Amino acid sequence: MPETDFAEDQTLRAERDHMVAARAELTRMRDEARSLQTHDGEWYERLADIRAQAAGATTFVSDEVLASELANRTISLADDGKTPLFFGRIDHGDDSPYPGESFHIGRRHIANPAGDPLVIDWRAPVSEAFYRATAAEPRGVIRRRRFGFHSGQLSSYEQERLDEGENLGLASKILTAEIEKPRVGPMRDIVATIQPDQDALVRADLDDSLCIQGAPGTGKTAVGLHRAAYLLYSHPDRLKRSGVLVIGPNQAFLSYIAQVLPALGEGGVKQATVSQLIAPVQVRGTDSAQAEAVKTDARMAEVIRRALYGRIGKPTEPLVIADGSLRYRIGPARLMRLVDDLRRDDLRYATARERLRTRLGYLARAQAEARGDSPTEAWVARISRTKSVKELTDAVWPAVDAAGLIAELLSDRELLARSADGLLSEAEQDAISWPTAPRTKRQIRWSNADAVLIDEATDLLERSGSYGHVVIDEAQDLTAMQARAIGRRARQGSVTVLGDLAQSTTVTAPKTWPALLEALGKPTARVLPLTTGYRVPAEILALANALLPALDAGVEPAVSVRQAPHSLVIQSVPEVAAAVATAGAEALEQPGSIGVVVADASVPAVTKALTAAGVSHSVNSAEEDVPLTVVPATLAKGLEFDHVIVGEPAAIVAAEQRGLHRLYVVLTRAVSKLTVLHAEPLPAELAAFGES
Repeated sequence: MPETDFAEDQTLRAERDHMVAARAELTRMRDEARSLQTHDGEWYERLADIRAQAAGATTFVSDEVLASELANRTISLADDGKTPLFFGRIDHGDDSPYPGESFHIGRRHIANPAGDPLVIDWRAPVSEAFYRATAAEPRGVIRRRRFGFHSGQLSSYEQERLDEGENLGLASKILTAEIEKPRVGPMRDIVATIQPDQDALVRADLDDSLCIQGAPGTGKTAVGLHRAAYLLYSHPDRLKRSGVLVIGPNQAFLSYIAQVLPALGEGGVKQATVSQLIAPVQVRGTDSAQAEAVKTDARMAEVIRRALYGRIGKPTEPLVIADGSLRYRIGPARLMRLVDDLRRDDLRYATARERLRTRLGYLARAQAEARGDSPTEAWVARISRTKSVKELTDAVWPAVDAAGLIAELLSDRELLARSADGLLSEAEQDAISWPTAPRTKRQIRWSNADAVLIDEATDLLERSGSYGHVVIDEAQDLTAMQARAIGRRARQGSVTVLGDLAQSTTVTAPKTWPALLEALGKPTARVLPLTTGYRVPAEILALANALLPALDAGVEPAVSVRQAPHSLVIQSVPEVAAAVATAGAEALEQPGSIGVVVADASVPAVTKALTAAGVSHSVNSAEEDVPLTVVPATLAKGLEFDHVIVGEPAAIVAAEQRGLHRLYVVLTRAVSKLTVLHAEPLPAELAAFGES
C-alpha cells in the first residue's frame, strides 16, 4: 500500500503509542543500569543477571569486568530523543515459527520489566526476515511495515502484504527517502535500509573471512561496520576477549566512520590506520620510488627472516657451568643439537633465546641428579642466569632489537647481500641500501615502509597479539608488507576485507584480491562482489565508469538503482578556483554536505578563493556545523558528500602515476549531485561527455 500520512490513521496512532511506551522502557532500563553503578545491595548478582540476559549463559568473570560491561551498557542505552527507536515491523502468520507474533525492529533491544520485548535488535535472528522476506519467500511474514519519521516523531508508514503478493522493494518511498536523505557530518548507520545482498554479508559467520569487491555506492563500508556490530552481538564472549579492529586508510576516513558503531551500541572497537597500528618508530623520512617498491614487496619478509636467524651461531667449545666447587660440562655436540632443536621448534626468536638458557639449566640439573642431588626449579633458574650460560647464549643466540636489525640490514651491504641472495637483484639491493650508516639511532630518518619492516621483525622476535575479527577498509591500496602486518593481527581471527580494485591508487599494492589475501594469510577467504549502487546516481556512475577500460582493474561496472537526470554538471570555466567558490556558495543554498575535491597542490588556491568569496568552509573535516569542506584528492577515498564539486580533473590525473584511478575515486564521492569544473581539457576518456 502507499505511504500513509499520520492524520487520523488508527494504525499510526497505535504505532506512535508503541514508540512512547518503548521510550519509557528504555529510560527505565538506563536508570536501572545507572543505579547498579553505585554497587548498592546485591549489585553483583543483578549485574551478572543483566549480562546473562544480554549475552546468554557465561562463565564467572571479575567484578571489574562486569562493572566495565555495565558502563558500556549504560552508554549503549543512551537516547537523544530524536533517533527513532524502531524503523520497521513484521507480522507473522499462523504457519510461521512465530505464529501470530509481531516484532518491531530497531537499533537495540527494549523490553518491559516482565521481559516482553517492545523492540527487537536488528541483529537478532528473528529480525533477519525484515530484511530478507519477499512475496516469493515470505519466511512466515504476512505483513511488513516501514516507518517514516520527522524530528524523531513517527509521521508515516508503508505496508506490504507479502501474503497477498505485495513486495515494494526499492519502490518503497520511505526506503528511497531514507537512502537519499541529505548527509551532513560523519557517516550514519544504515540499519533501516540494509538490502538483501548486503544483509547476507552482514550476517556471515564469525569464522568466515570475506573479501568484498564493492563498486562505488554499493555500501561496502557500511556492510563491513555493520558486520562488526552483528558479530559483537552474536559472539559477545568470544569477541569481548579478543576484540574487534577496524582499519582505515587515513585519519579523515576514521573520523568520518567513527560514530557508526557507537550508534549501534558497540563502543569498544579499536579503529586505526596501518601506521597507527604498528607505530614502532617515529617516521621522518621518505623513500625513492625504487626503494619503496622493494621495501613493500613480500620478498622482504624472507630477507628479514634470514637476517635475523643468520645471527644464530654454532657452539664450538664446551660450556662449563660453575656452581660453587662443582662444575657441569656440556659438550659442543650436545649444545649444537640443542640449538638445532630450538630452530626447528615453532618459537619466536626471543622466546627460543630464553628457552636456550632454561634448557642449559636443565642439562646441568640432569648431571646434578646423576650425582644424587635433587636440584629445585629455583636452582635451575639460578644456573640459567650464571655468567657462563649468559655468555654462551649471547654468542650463539644473540639478543636482537627489531629496529636495530632493520637498521643494520639497510646499512650493512654484506648482511643485505647474504640475506637477499636469490631474492633481490643487485639493483634492488642498491635501491634500499643506505649510502652511509647513521652514527646513532636518533639520526635515523625512518620511512613509512621502514616502519612496516620493523613490525615484521618485531613479530619474528615475539608473536603479535591477534584480534577476533578485523575489518579492513580501502584494502586495495595495501602493500604486501602492510597486508602481512594486518594479517598478524588477525592470525587467530577472521577478516572482512573491503575495497574496489578500480580505486587502487597505490603503485606497490597487489593487483588482484587473491594476491592480497595471500599476503594477509587468508588465502581461502571468499571474494564476493557488490555491484548494485544504492547511493550514487546512475548519471554520475556513467561518467566514472567511462574510466574503467583505461584502469584495467578487471571489475564489473557499478549499476545504480537511482535515476537523477540533473545530478551531473560538467562546465568549462576560465579560472577554476574562482568557479569553485561560486559553485560552493550556490551549493550551500541546498541542504546536505558539500565536498570540494581538487588536486592536493590546488587546495591553498581554492581555500583562498572560498575565503575571499565569504564562503564558510573547513579543510578535510567532517564537522556537522560546516557543511562545505575542501578535500585533497589523495584523502577523498572512502568519503561521501551529497554534492561534490571537482576542480580540474586534469590536474588530479597529472599529480600521480595512477592519476586516472584517483580521478575515478573522486568522481564517485557524490551521492546526489556532481559538478565538474575545468579550464584544461578533460581527460580523453571523458571527452565524450563534454559540457552538461
